[in-house]
Amino acid sequence: MKAFDYLNYPYPSQRMTAVANRGMVATSQPLASQAGLEMLKKGGNAIDAAIATAAALTVVEPTSNGIGGDAFALVWTKGKLHGLNSSGPAPGKISIEKVKERGYASMPKFGWLPVTVPGVPAAWAALSERFGKLSLTEVLQPAIDYAADGYPISPVLGKFWKSAYNKFKQVLTDEEFKHWFETFAPDGRPPEIGEVWKSPGHAATLRSIASTNAESFYRGELADKIAAFSQSGQGFLEKSDLEGYKPEWVNPISVRYRGYDVWEIPPNGQGLIALMALNTLTGYTFDEKESVDTYHKQLEAMKLAFKDGKQYITEKEHMTHPVEDLLSATYAEQRRALIGEQALTPEPGNPPKGGTVYLATADQEGNMVSFIQSNYMGFGSGLVVPGTGIALQNRGHDFSLDSAHENALAGGKRTYHTIIPGFLTKDGQAVGPFGVMGGYMQPQGHLQVIMNTVDFHLNPQAALDAPRWQWIEGKKIIVEPHFPTPIAEGLSRKGHHIQIELEKGAFGRGQAIWRDPETGTLYGGTESRTDGSIAVF
Repeated sequence: MKAFDYLNYPYPSQRMTAVANRGMVATSQPLASQAGLEMLKKGGNAIDAAIATAAALTVVEPTSNGIGGDAFALVWTKGKLHGLNSSGPAPGKISIEKVKERGYASMPKFGWLPVTVPGVPAAWAALSERFGKLSLTEVLQPAIDYAADGYPISPVLGKFWKSAYNKFKQVLTDEEFKHWFETFAPDGRPPEIGEVWKSPGHAATLRSIASTNAESFYRGELADKIAAFSQSGQGFLEKSDLEGYKPEWVNPISVRYRGYDVWEIPPNGQGLIALMALNTLTGYTFDEKESVDTYHKQLEAMKLAFKDGKQYITEKEHMTHPVEDLLSATYAEQRRALIGEQALTPEPGNPPKGGTVYLATADQEGNMVSFIQSNYMGFGSGLVVPGTGIALQNRGHDFSLDSAHENALAGGKRTYHTIIPGFLTKDGQAVGPFGVMGGYMQPQGHLQVIMNTVDFHLNPQAALDAPRWQWIEGKKIIVEPHFPTPIAEGLSRKGHHIQIELEKGAFGRGQAIWRDPETGTLYGGTESRTDGSIAVF
């Protein structure tokens, strides 16, 4: 039989909303969804399912996340929403001066300089300890099995793996990057769609994390390996940086939007941008989704919010304008007043003083989790700790080398962070978790999914399937190929520079689970732009 083209879909297809009442796991990878479902069937809760799913994703979608990345979570349990910030800081001994001494005018993308302390294993351990019902050893077992025994590569995963390999082959030529190729291209090439890939080192690392509740990663054998590898490459990351790390439980932030409360993790995350844009849009009424005026106002509000976010968001204690000021009604009114009939070239305002993988889980008891983790730019820094499968993130690339910038690099400081989980409530009850991963697309995806849900009453699957746009810079907007042509033409007449983007990966990958508070029935949507899957029972 002739080989199939698993990336060619010439006919439109339709996914229906997934419906269940005992449990639901929505992810970008079917195998990861099954890992979470397995925990629910063992008697675990939504938190156990989220950890199992997240760990599995480091194996079955390494193109977007890994053990050496960061994580954030919003957890709804017993009628309350909890936030976890498990993003790591820059190494204590790094500085702007030391980076410039190595010949850089801005933070590089690859190598040791952009590597920050990984927060992913600490997130798993913290969530398990506070809210889990099963042991971390049980919860990480599916991920261990996938790594040890192998699994066949799915279509979109294979596409992005090959793309990363082709890029890395050109730019990662130094000796320190050889371990990435040994791990992710062991046969001298990336694995093909349908081909089985395994990572014994990854499995051993997960076993060590599981048996020690992540202590080995920060204070034991794995910490020693990471520190030794850093030292061999003249990196700034030391064992003391790992030993001193702890994730932070935080109070989520929110805005009221048409009777709903939209929740995000506070800075250093960029969820604040989505909230600022929604706050600006509360001053309008939108009667029609497919309207030039609707899209125009969405774009203008997002542009203004993004300019503020990139100017002011960093670690909370380094922000000169607090969250409360940026989300004030007064400031939203000021920004709204700038929106006219023509496209703006946005600039930061003056507030009053005062890829990432995303997954969602829910269980029969009403627990729900919105979870996101990432290595930042696909595989991250290009560095893999020898023999461990630990791909280190390049999150420090977002630091500024301008000492006057709020997000200026400093030892022990956390940078502006792109990954953001979202959550929706109404009248004090959970509606559910949602998220759209993908760099600077994320707050833009959050806004679009929330408006599709709240303003235009689309079910969770339709809310995710709807054609997306993304603001890039200035007046440049990219849209998906199936974005309505008359709308694109109308936006162009308003001064927006519209460009059709053929690569759907640019528009993020999302999941959503909504819960009916009266019946407990769960309704889920998953991403049609990737290998998305919802597991239910």
